[in-house]
Amino acid sequence: MQTPKVVILGAGYGGLITSRQLEKTLLNGEAQVTLINKHDYHYISTQLHKTVAGTASDEKITLHIPDLLKTDKIQFKKGTVQGVNFTSKKVQLESGEFIDYDYLMIGLGFDVSTFGIPGVEENAFKIKSFRSTKAIYNHVLRQFAAYKEDLDPSRLTFAVAGAGFTGIEMIGELIEAMPKLCLKYDIPVSATRIINIEASASVLPGFNKEAIDFTESYFKKNGVELMTSTKILECSPTTITLDNGEELPSRTLIWSGGVRGNTLLEKLDLPISKGRINIDKFLRVQGMENVFCIGDAALFLKEDGTPLPPTAQVAIQQAEVCGPNLIASLRGEQLKAFEYHHKGTVASIGNKAAVGKVFGLKISGLFAALMKQVIEARYLFVLGGPGLVIKQFLKIGKPHSELAISKQK
Repeated sequence: MQTPKVVILGAGYGGLITSRQLEKTLLNGEAQVTLINKHDYHYISTQLHKTVAGTASDEKITLHIPDLLKTDKIQFKKGTVQGVNFTSKKVQLESGEFIDYDYLMIGLGFDVSTFGIPGVEENAFKIKSFRSTKAIYNHVLRQFAAYKEDLDPSRLTFAVAGAGFTGIEMIGELIEAMPKLCLKYDIPVSATRIINIEASASVLPGFNKEAIDFTESYFKKNGVELMTSTKILECSPTTITLDNGEELPSRTLIWSGGVRGNTLLEKLDLPISKGRINIDKFLRVQGMENVFCIGDAALFLKEDGTPLPPTAQVAIQQAEVCGPNLIASLRGEQLKAFEYHHKGTVASIGNKAAVGKVFGLKISGLFAALMKQVIEARYLFVLGGPGLVIKQFLKIGKPHSELAISKQK
């Protein structure tokens, strides 16, 4: 009998945790598992905002995938997925190579939703990957350097679209980064503007009043211009047009207005709703017994009919069930239904403040910031045990600003 082939697409939170589950539980020779990812590194997506502002080193954000795989039960393959033939059970890579599978797990990440607003796709910067955030940071450095030459205020006007968790965290990092960059380029901090644009009536839409009040007060104290109940109508390379009639002179619009499933999903012959794949209670694609899907790409409906959000917490919990369910499928055993347990969420506003709700407790300030670090440490622990936690927290690395500047020279 031929050894079953398991293929995992994507090494984000879902793909990596599923791989680790298989490593721990599969018997030697029980299955041939291949993990496919576009890059040979995994980035901690909940810290991407730090890359944008240059407030953390590359080594803090990225992990080398082959180093995370502890046994030879999982083979890592660097490649970009182009398509899947579900009839012949083959994954096609952009290189033209075909990978056979008996069981497939789709853990592809998100794409940014721009809602069709003119100019956003072409001119706004999107927080969607490690590379994209590095590009934003290098753009920011160029604006500071150029301002020294032409004193154009649009260069130092930094706008963030969206005041959800990602937008709030981005603003927090900009607050910390601006004084350091101004010192480096000998520019007064008063020459910079940080603007947060949100279509809803407040920051953190749908969150508790304490978190909203704390965040808005923190922004005001740090000179952030908060524009709530305001929509972006258009974006050009040098201006942002708002629905209140104002035209902001800005060369930097960082978009955190929403996410959607990976655009590749639309090319696959699968049941899709709102850009995400419909899955059953066992995390299988609806109508398919050998194809699983978790994380940002998956549309899992709760009992009230609403979908789970595309968050790291959801992906990790799904992976902890998906791994055992893949093994159960291999062995012809009963699969376990997935149940999501929300453990709370914390949004950092720089390194010294955060807001959130954990186990029903509303938290803010420095304690919340420490809790955010605990949450990050837990993920590293699940991924690689205490050794990885210690390794990452001891890493200092070269600051992004120094890396980028040295490359420019």
